[in-house]
Amino acid sequence: MSERYADDIIVLETNIDDSTGEMLGYTLERLFNAGAKDAFFTSIYMKKNRPAYKLTVICDESLKETMEDIIFSETTAIGIRSRKETRVCLSREIKEIDTRYGKLKVKTVNSGNGIRLYPEYSSARELAEKFGVPLYDVYSEARKN
Repeated sequence: MSERYADDIIVLETNIDDSTGEMLGYTLERLFNAGAKDAFFTSIYMKKNRPAYKLTVICDESLKETMEDIIFSETTAIGIRSRKETRVCLSREIKEIDTRYGKLKVKTVNSGNGIRLYPEYSSARELAEKFGVPLYDVYSEARKN
């Protein structure tokens, strides 16, 4: 059986139809650097069929105001919806494994059907750049463990 835990989170959402791609990308960086658990854009259509993006941010309740401040300061949003939700997660652990490219940080998760291993992107990227190999090759090495 998998190890699970539940926690309460805040989900923030706003629709944005008049910000540049650079502004939106920068906003995501700031949200993650400030502690967002997840943040992403979804393509939507607003009134009068205007193409736009819905920004969704998932964070701890203690960071709600910080996330709102970033959204208001970095985008053209003039309103943010919020709701409290509970999520269920599989327990995870960060480990280092040996690969032919060196030490690679991976996330291990017990899914109930065995241990799953997920390479940490920044660690895999570092090895790919260091050895001049495709990122895919580093990920493939991790799967051999």
